Amino acid sequence: MDLVMVILLLAMAAVVVVLALGIANFGKGGMEAAKKSNKMMRLRILFQFIAVLLIVLFVYLRGQGVQ
Repeated sequence: MDLVMVILLLAMAAVVVVLALGIANFGKGGMEAAKKSNKMMRLRILFQFIAVLLIVLFVYLRGQGVQ
């Protein structure tokens, strides 16, 4: 397995972890929990952006014949 694939899998795992933490925080009451959930969801969007960029890079490199 090449380095780009490993990094891609780690990025996707990070998205799942942050999503789960954000959803788990929704169940808690209070303004502080709402702020933390909002922050976690913004972090999830950042991680998703990075994962999508890595997917595009992976597909591009595979199309160029880079293993």
